[in-house]
Amino acid sequence: MPKVKTRRATAKRFRITRTGKIVRRHANHNHLLEHKTSSRKRKLRKTSLVAESDAANVKLQLPYSN
Repeated sequence: MPKVKTRRATAKRFRITRTGKIVRRHANHNHLLEHKTSSRKRKLRKTSLVAESDAANVKLQLPYSN
């Protein structure tokens, strides 16, 4: 069997935790930050987990992540 290719864009955006969950960054933290409150920007810095409904699609694109 040939190797399966990894979607490089997906590999750059997501990480897999030791327990198999998928971690992502928050949106809206790249530009136009002047009018956003400090607390909102602080919360956007942190990572978040991908929803279970979307996790299956991400794992398909990362075949060697498990």
